[in-house]
Amino acid sequence: MDPKLLDILVCPLCKGPLLYKKAEGELICKADRLAFAIRDGIPVMLEEEARRLPDTEEV
Repeated sequence: MDPKLLDILVCPLCKGPLLYKKAEGELICKADRLAFAIRDGIPVMLEEEARRLPDTEEV
């Protein structure tokens, strides 16, 4: 992921910051408990494509 892109990307729902999880290939929104996949270097920032984080999963 381009560091400049990471600086400007925000959660499409709450406009909050995202946490980059390189090993998982995901951008995490802690507030909404959503994980947005990164496919071929491109973040998929669609709510319907995001993975919901279970309450037991720590972020």
